[in-house]
Amino acid sequence: MSSDLLKQAETANPQQAEALYKQVLSPSNGEVLRDQEIALVKLGELYRDQKNAQGLAEVITSSRAFMSSTAKAKTAKLIRTLLDFFGAIPGSQKIQMATLTDNIAWAKNEKRIFLKHSLETRLVALQLEAQEWKPALALIDTLLTELKRLDDKMILTEVHLLESRVYRGIGNFAKAKASLTSSRTAANSIYCPPALQASLDLQSGILHAEDKDYTTAYSYFFEAFENMSTQGDDNALGALKYMLLCKVMLNLPEDVTSLLTIKLALKYAQLRDVESMRAIARAHQDRNLADFEKALRDYKDELSSDPTIRSHLSALYDTLLEQNLLRIVEPYSTVELEYVAETVGQGRQAVEAKLSQMILDGVFHGVLDQGRGCLLVFDQPEADDMYGAAIETLEQVSKVVDSLYAKTVKIA
Repeated sequence: MSSDLLKQAETANPQQAEALYKQVLSPSNGEVLRDQEIALVKLGELYRDQKNAQGLAEVITSSRAFMSSTAKAKTAKLIRTLLDFFGAIPGSQKIQMATLTDNIAWAKNEKRIFLKHSLETRLVALQLEAQEWKPALALIDTLLTELKRLDDKMILTEVHLLESRVYRGIGNFAKAKASLTSSRTAANSIYCPPALQASLDLQSGILHAEDKDYTTAYSYFFEAFENMSTQGDDNALGALKYMLLCKVMLNLPEDVTSLLTIKLALKYAQLRDVESMRAIARAHQDRNLADFEKALRDYKDELSSDPTIRSHLSALYDTLLEQNLLRIVEPYSTVELEYVAETVGQGRQAVEAKLSQMILDGVFHGVLDQGRGCLLVFDQPEADDMYGAAIETLEQVSKVVDSLYAKTVKIA
C-alpha cells in the first residue's frame, strides 16, 4: 500500500525516502490520487531541504501525468506549492524561470487558461528580479490583453502592479504611476487580500518618494509596514527601512530613534538593516560627511542592495556635501581649492566639479580661478528694481495711449 510506503519514508534517510516517494508516484502503482499528491509534496520538500533545484524542477515536470487526472483547481494549487519551494533554494532563479516557461507551454496545450495566467504572472515577477525589463514588458502586454477579455480583476491587479514596478525599474515614472492607478482601480472592485494591498501601498510610497513627497510616502510605507508585520511578511523590514529613510530625507533624523520604539518596530530594532539607517540618521543629524561615508562603507550590503535607498542616499550625500562646502567657503572672499578639498575630506577634482555645479545652480555667487587654484566668492548681488519699474511705467503709458485713441475715435 502507498500509505505504508509514505509512513516508511517519514523515518527513512533522504536517499531511501526519495526512492519510496518515487515508488508511490510510479505509473504502475495504481494507488489513490491522494497518496500520490502527498508523495509529490513530500518529495518537493525533500529536494528543497537538500537545495536541489534541478531535482525539484524534474518533480514538477514528471508530475504532469498525475496532474492531468486531477481537478484544475487542485493542479494549480499543487504546482504553486511546488514552485514556492524554489524560494528556499539560493541561486535557483534560472532553473525556476526555465521550469515556469516549460509549464506555461504545457498549461497552454492543456487549455488550462487560469493556471497559465498564474504561471506567467510568477514568471514576470522573476524577470523583474533579474532586471530583464524587455521580456517582462512583452509578457505583461500579452497578459493584460487576455486578462481584460476575461475580466479577471485579481490577477489584473497583480499584473498592473508588476508593470508599475518594471516601468519604475527602467526609470519611466509617468508610466509607473499610470500602471499603479490601473492596479488600484482594479483592486477597488474586488476584495483585495492584505498582502496585495500592502504591496500596492509600498509601490505608492516608492513613487511618491521619487517625487520628493516624503510626507505622503511615509504614510504609505507606514500602512504597508503595519499590514506586513501583522501578516508576518519578510518584506516588513524593507517597509520599515523606507519609513526611516523618509524621516532622514525630511530632515527629521531625530525621529528615527523614537520611531523604532513603537511596538511593531521593536523586533527589528537590533537588525543590521535598521542599524544602517540609524547610522545614516546620526551622520545626517551631525552634518558629518566622514561619518556618512563610513556608514555607507560599513553597511554596504544593507544600503546598496536596494535601488530605492541607494538613489535617495546618493541625493542626500550630494546635499550633505553641498552644505559642508557652503559652510567652508561662506566666510571667505577668496579661498584655495586645496584647502576646501582637505577640509571636506574629498578629492580636489570632485570638489571643483561640485563647486562649479553649485555656482551654475545659483547656490552661491562666485568664480573658479583654475590658474591660481582658488575660488572667488562674491556677495549676494542686490536686486535692481529699475528694469521692473521701467516696464511697469511703459505698460501704464500704453494704457493711456489706448484710452486717448479710443476717445479720439468717438469724437471723430
